[in-house]
Amino acid sequence: MHVYDLETPSVLIDLDRLENNITRMQAHCDSLGIKLRPHIKTHKIPAIAQMQIDAGAVGIACQKLSEAAIFAEAGFNDIVIPYNIVGPQKTARLADLALFNRIAVSADHPAVLQGLAEAVKVNELTLQVLVELGTEIERTGASIDRAVDLAQRIEREEHLNFAGVLLYPSTPVMRPPLQELLARLDTDGIGVSHISGGGTGAAQQAANFPELTELRVGTYVFNDWRTVSAGWATLDDCAMFVTATVVSHPHDKRMILDSGSKTLTAEAIAGEHGYILEYPEARIYQLNEEHAYVDLSDCDARPEIGDRVHIVPVHTCVVTNMHNTIYGVRGDQVEVEWPVAARGRVW
Repeated sequence: MHVYDLETPSVLIDLDRLENNITRMQAHCDSLGIKLRPHIKTHKIPAIAQMQIDAGAVGIACQKLSEAAIFAEAGFNDIVIPYNIVGPQKTARLADLALFNRIAVSADHPAVLQGLAEAVKVNELTLQVLVELGTEIERTGASIDRAVDLAQRIEREEHLNFAGVLLYPSTPVMRPPLQELLARLDTDGIGVSHISGGGTGAAQQAANFPELTELRVGTYVFNDWRTVSAGWATLDDCAMFVTATVVSHPHDKRMILDSGSKTLTAEAIAGEHGYILEYPEARIYQLNEEHAYVDLSDCDARPEIGDRVHIVPVHTCVVTNMHNTIYGVRGDQVEVEWPVAARGRVW
C-alpha cells in the first residue's frame, strides 16, 4: 500500500528509524553493562516490544496493570510495573497476573505494601516489590527514611520479597541520595542487587550513575519533538510522524489541518503543538478537537488546500494512545499495520 492511500490524519512509523533507535539504545546499555527494560507505554504494541526483546532487552515495563495484562497475554512474562497498585480490585488482578508471570511492582508507602501483601497471600505467592525513591520531580517516591522503613517491612512480610530500589528519573543529581539509602540499608543488613532507573533523557547520563543495574526507557523507540527540543535526539532520530491534510486556508498567513487535539494531544513546547517537516518555520499555535491552527507568517512557501504535511508530535506516547492503528512505513510504502493493543489501558 502507498502511504497516500491512507486517510488523514494517520500515524506513520519510519521502520528504518525505529530499528535504528532500538539498536542504538540497546548498544548504549550494553556498553555500560546495564540491562535495558523498554517501557511499552510509548508504543503499546506487542510486535514492537518483541523487536526490543530480540535486540537484547531483558523484559518490559508497563505503567498500568491493564497494560501488563495485555502484554502477558501476548507472551511477555518478565514485567515490571513501576506504579503503586492500590485498591482491592487492582491488587487481586495483580495477584492473579503474578500466578503465571514474573511480575514486580513498586511501592512508596506502607499502605501500598499492606494491600499487596493481603492480595498475594490469598494465592500463596511471593511478590517482588521495588521500593521507589523520591526524586527531584516530586511525583511518587519515598524519602530516604521511609524507603529504609519500607525495605524493612518487606523483609518481614512472608509474601513479599524486597527486589531492590527504583527511581525516576535516574539523573545524576539523585546519585548521592541513592548512595545514602544504600548505605543505610547495608547497615541494616539488607542487600540491594537491583537498582532500576528510568527516563530517555536520564539514559544519556547513565554513565555518570554507575549504581544503576537497569534502565526503563520508552520514548527513545520513536522520539518526538520533546526529546529533540531537550537535545536527547535529532530530527533524523524521529520515527513517528502524523500525516495531516490542509483542509482550510482562510488567510495567507494561516492554514488549518485536520489533526486536532484528538490526534496530536494538547501538549505544547514553547506554545507549539508539533513540528511540520515541510514547513519548518510554520507554528502549530492552537488546537481544537479536529483542527490544527498553523501560523505561516515566517514561511516563504504556502501550501494548497489538499496538500499533505508530516508532523513530529510533541509527545509520542500520548499520540499512540489516541489511535486504533499505526502504520509502519519504509519509504512511501506501508509495510505493516499495527493495532494499538493496549490503547486506553489506563487502569
